[in-house]
Amino acid sequence: MVFFFECSDARYIVYMGRDKFENEELLKYGWPEDIWFHVDKLSSAHVYLRLPPGSVDMSQTKDKDAAKQILLDAVASVPEDILMEMAQLTKENSIEGCKKAEVDIVYTPYLNLRKEERMDTGQVGFKDESFRTLLKNVKKDKDIVKRLEKTRREEKVDFAKEKEGRDAEERLRRRKFIEELKQKQKDEAKQNAEEKELKSYAALQVLEKTSNIGVSKTGTLEECREIEEDFM
Repeated sequence: MVFFFECSDARYIVYMGRDKFENEELLKYGWPEDIWFHVDKLSSAHVYLRLPPGSVDMSQTKDKDAAKQILLDAVASVPEDILMEMAQLTKENSIEGCKKAEVDIVYTPYLNLRKEERMDTGQVGFKDESFRTLLKNVKKDKDIVKRLEKTRREEKVDFAKEKEGRDAEERLRRRKFIEELKQKQKDEAKQNAEEKELKSYAALQVLEKTSNIGVSKTGTLEECREIEEDFM
């Protein structure tokens, strides 16, 4: 079972695991559109913010730098008030963090999370430490916490099936992009060939206008041979 919450912007989906074992399952089935939140250096719930569909469309990316920029732009698109709501929810769902006056909240794209066999259940690391962001000195905002907790609901979700469906849609978009790219390259090659053929045809027309007939004075066979010998 997974806990869902409603933030102040209906475009986003907010969810978190019940315990470390469920957190472990969520780590297997996250989406590229997910942003992961956690109390820095303390144990806490793994809280996820799922961005609107299409926010992280990798179907047309050709290299890692382009993909990274898409992720950066997606994270940067989240409004400050939504980030604060996520921070408040994360702090409140930390046994240690909820008791502290202030905590730091770390967040990063789901795709930046790293899971290794040696790690404990529910524990994660980061592929790129520079690709995470800290919200410093977050204090409890009772109004935000109260509003979010009122929306809490528990649901049973088949995350594996949902991810499979999401990945299938992206594969279709990727396939369509590749087909369109190939067709574009084919059309460009055809156009270049046609332009080259037209240039060759135009050159032949110019050559015909300056043929040996125009150069000859008498038009006799002997003179034609002399001209050919000169060219050779």
